[in-house]
Amino acid sequence: AAVDPVLSLESLTVTEGLNNRDVLRSGKMEDKALEVYDVIRSIRDPEKPNTLEELDVVTEKCVEVQELCEDEYLIIIKFSPTVPHCSLATLIGLCLQVKLQRCLPFKHKLEIYISEGTHSTEEDINKQINDKERVAAAMENPNLREIVEQCVTEPDD
Repeated sequence: AAVDPVLSLESLTVTEGLNNRDVLRSGKMEDKALEVYDVIRSIRDPEKPNTLEELDVVTEKCVEVQELCEDEYLIIIKFSPTVPHCSLATLIGLCLQVKLQRCLPFKHKLEIYISEGTHSTEEDINKQINDKERVAAAMENPNLREIVEQCVTEPDD
């Protein structure tokens, strides 16, 4: 059977249009992910004088952004504590939460996880750092709040 050249050209154009839109959306999500990474890379480790970026706790690859609807995004961060029994993993998660809530100029939902296999109690910590009530309660503790402020404040603020 002969293929109708008009029909096949039309379907090709429709398909190309979808691909271009997907490419644009993918590029937009990559830009958003870099924007998120720029916010978190300078957070300082609670124990060391280094940033989370310098310690490879966060990398560009650990940030994923998905579009939920127009002008709202889901941000997923998977960070890697420096050691599997890191006692400050929850605090690092809290710092990520606080800094992103303060600094991101767009509407978002945030999910923060410890990279699979990088911490001995990752499931418990993942629950804690994604529980809004626990995060709010932690930030009411003056000692914890002071540590978080020291970690998230930019050196030139």
